[in-house]
Amino acid sequence: MTEAYIYDAIRTPRGKGRADGSLHEVTSARLSAGVLNALKERNNLEGHAVEDVIWGNVTQVGEQGGCLARTAVLASDLDQSIPGLAINRFCASGMEAVNLAANQVRGGAGQAYIAGGVEMMGRVTMGSDGAAIAVDPSIAMDSYFVPQGISADIIATEYGFTRDDADQLAVESQKRAKTAWDEGRFAKSVVTVRDVNGLPILAHDEYMRPETNMQTLGSLNPAFQAMGEVMPGFDKIALMKYPHLERINHIHHAGNSSGIVDGAAGVLVASKEWGEAMGLKPRAVIRATAKIGTDPTIMLTGPVPVTEKILRDSGMAISDIDLFEVNEAFASVVLRFMQAFNVDHDKVNVNGGSIAMGHPLGATGAIIIGTLLDELERTGKSTGLATLCIASGMGAATIIERV
Repeated sequence: MTEAYIYDAIRTPRGKGRADGSLHEVTSARLSAGVLNALKERNNLEGHAVEDVIWGNVTQVGEQGGCLARTAVLASDLDQSIPGLAINRFCASGMEAVNLAANQVRGGAGQAYIAGGVEMMGRVTMGSDGAAIAVDPSIAMDSYFVPQGISADIIATEYGFTRDDADQLAVESQKRAKTAWDEGRFAKSVVTVRDVNGLPILAHDEYMRPETNMQTLGSLNPAFQAMGEVMPGFDKIALMKYPHLERINHIHHAGNSSGIVDGAAGVLVASKEWGEAMGLKPRAVIRATAKIGTDPTIMLTGPVPVTEKILRDSGMAISDIDLFEVNEAFASVVLRFMQAFNVDHDKVNVNGGSIAMGHPLGATGAIIIGTLLDELERTGKSTGLATLCIASGMGAATIIERV
């Protein structure tokens, strides 16, 4: 089977996902086109250089609707002969795009792909596309549906994580992100977003709050306690599924949960033969990919079973992995991953994560693969695993090995 290699991985800075965010004037298609153009220029992609553009985005409505991937191609400088495929696996959409591209190359369905994703959360409101699991009572009741914030608090309650545990992880995420930016660790991969005149709009992640400490976080009220305990009372639904719990301990708030931001990311995935023909050197090989379904109520535990699956499928052990990127959707997700595998925090999200820099839903999976690759190269380490929890109870993972 043909090996699939990563030749390049880039992302935009993440802008605050609201009306006063720096990227608010940029549409999803235009931001995506900017990433495609950067990959084209950096790798001299002329003509029908890649088989397809596979692009993830979660809220597929309005300007993010239709086949956004094809729209982005047409808005970019790529040749119009290159098609586009829009996909949605919620928070893992960007990773699934990369994994799908890798497996297409492995299977011989084309030599090269651009894969990644976008989410303009300040322009297209999360959840505005609707979801049967949340709004169809017959499905919601059968699946014991609760919002993600409640699920994160269930994890904390079930596995014994305190508010201090979550806040300490959040403070460390902010600290690490600042260090990464100060030391230029993202310089290779972050491309400045520019306007139609070529003037810079955003060159730096703007959601970060490096001054965050335990005292500032301690002043924040739990974000999901009211919807859990008062109206509409989701805690009661959760406790029907988990009757051994006396109550749900609500520990999450805006400071230890992922930020709402705008952003996009792209990864160039291709075979060794394609790279040789193009005069490009591969940076990493994609060793394995995996996805799995999990309990839809607790919902966000997917990184644990999908990591078990990808290790089993690839014949590897957790000790074979040098670095981990575990998306910081909520602090308890990362805490549970480290607990389950007895992994030291020094190996996990070493440059910060979505708590500090934000989580542009459809792009994050591709972002963390690129961040992982950069860090493997910076430190001279070999193998990394990236994984995300996914809404409605799923998990996705990718293992890469530095070339």
